[in-house]
Amino acid sequence: MVNNLNAAFSALSDPSRRAILARLSQSERTVGELARPLPMSLPAVSKHIRILEEAGLVAVRKAGRTRRLRLVPSALAPAEEWIARHRALWEGRFDALAAYLRQTRAASGPAAAAPPAPRRPTHPGKSTPRTPRRTKGATRTTPQTAKGDSK
Repeated sequence: MVNNLNAAFSALSDPSRRAILARLSQSERTVGELARPLPMSLPAVSKHIRILEEAGLVAVRKAGRTRRLRLVPSALAPAEEWIARHRALWEGRFDALAAYLRQTRAASGPAAAAPPAPRRPTHPGKSTPRTPRRTKGATRTTPQTAKGDSK
């Protein structure tokens, strides 16, 4: 199951492969129909299809010279089970954390119920003040040139 799970998540990690699966969820398609809206070559699409096929997410049927693909939804079952198991685990942990925080706030009184205000940086997105930039063509003055020294 671990290999199937890894293969499924690996196949789903690429946006192009997810787009292929989304189109196959509507109906069976040929490789050309799947490749048409994608911004890549036909050989690149074929590589993505091979990865989906190896993961068991897609089944290929040859009809003459045409390859028709269809989605195999049952191949996602191991991934769905893994996600459900971990979702339950994390939801339980978050519920326990929320209960702990409610209990802590209630024990400390109403003044502690409000969270502290966040610190604002001196410049949006930065934690330190921004140094002014020089404009194009401006010269930098050094202590020597500022005193009239021509070095």
